[in-house]
Amino acid sequence: MQSMLAEYLPILIFLGIAVAVAGAAIGASFIVARQNPDPEKLSPYECGFDAFDDARRRFDVRFYLVALLFIIFDLEVAFLFPWAITLGDTGMFGFWSMTLFLFVLTVGFAYEWRKGALEWD
Repeated sequence: MQSMLAEYLPILIFLGIAVAVAGAAIGASFIVARQNPDPEKLSPYECGFDAFDDARRRFDVRFYLVALLFIIFDLEVAFLFPWAITLGDTGMFGFWSMTLFLFVLTVGFAYEWRKGALEWD
């Protein structure tokens, strides 16, 4: 039992060092950095509302819509990398199936654009 616990000792040492380094970095940032942000930093930027407001405030549905659209298109574009690597092995079937996939992706993007989902008022 003692030898089994001794095998976990390097992991515990590593976790202890990681927690100490992270704590030291956070503590040093509070000590060294200025803690008085200017009005430009506190102004609304991408989110459209004040940075330090009520956390239970309702979000506009456009934030979620843009986030979902980004995730959908980001994941679909991620399919292009393995396809590009294996294009020589998949042949014409792989080429035309990816062409169909990109066509459907383009139609979906055009539909979103026409519906105004990407417009920000």
